Amino acid sequence: MVSKLQHDVLRLLSENCQLSTETLANLLGETPQRIAQEIQDLEQKKIILRYSAVINWDKVESQRVTAVIDVKVTPQREVGFDAIAERIYRFPEVKSVSLMSGAYDLQVVVEGNHIKEVAGFVSQKLSTIEHVNSTTTHFLLKTYKSNGVIFDDQEGDQRLVISP
Repeated sequence: MVSKLQHDVLRLLSENCQLSTETLANLLGETPQRIAQEIQDLEQKKIILRYSAVINWDKVESQRVTAVIDVKVTPQREVGFDAIAERIYRFPEVKSVSLMSGAYDLQVVVEGNHIKEVAGFVSQKLSTIEHVNSTTTHFLLKTYKSNGVIFDDQEGDQRLVISP
């Protein structure tokens, strides 16, 4: 469990991980030393795992490919889905693995330099893992919003143009 202060720190850092301890202290009515201590505690407890930026990769790498792969597996006795998920998340191509409810058991996000690279990962590595029954691959075509950030926001002037 985390304290209210820690929860508030986490919320602010999740919105902007570049906030300084001084800024966080001012926003939360605490001292910078107390905020630094709380952040250190959250890091030691592995609640804060990493600080990262939200990047619009479409503006940087035009050939980058992201796939969302739905995976059906047979859970293993005494370890359930955990052992299979661990085998999958250890591959360097894998960006995330989540246990899901519904028709599929795991959702795997994979990144590669081109479609053939991702297809090779699915056919040669993922599908060959024992207890993986089936996969369905979806390729990401465009990202409109990620982690609460709208990409290429066109909100500007939304008034209708009136011509004589």
